[in-house]
Amino acid sequence: MTGGPEPISTTARRALEQELADLRDERRIVAGILRDRTDVGDQADQAEQLQRASQLGRLDRRIETITERLRQADVAGPAPTDVAGVGSTVTVRFPDGSVETLQIGEVAEALDQNLVTSDSPLGRALLGHRPGDSVRFDTPDGPSSVVVESIGEQGGHG
Repeated sequence: MTGGPEPISTTARRALEQELADLRDERRIVAGILRDRTDVGDQADQAEQLQRASQLGRLDRRIETITERLRQADVAGPAPTDVAGVGSTVTVRFPDGSVETLQIGEVAEALDQNLVTSDSPLGRALLGHRPGDSVRFDTPDGPSSVVVESIGEQGGHG
């Protein structure tokens, strides 16, 4: 990462926007329960209220983090298409000839098997490279390499 506002891919933006909507829904529910439960009686009720207040704090912090990340992405503009960076979609060819299209993101999404994080060995190695570049990186099985075929948003996803 450059230290400045980083771009974000269309797929990652959609995932963050969905998470933000889900968090806001959850926050409304938790806040409603807290508001409706003014009759705090025994210690169990008090403990439950404290737990919900803590949950509300966690939700607020995550909502703030996502909102700020989306704002920064707006400032950064679109992901680069001439050099690999955070938010880029990079098509690479492995030594065995297989070709994969990967997204370089900040945070791994459990459901997105085509996402590599910018701090993973492959993600870190791809940063700053251009189409045609051969990129070396370490894997648990030893050194490997890929050739950058192309960079840009994947067709049909943006």
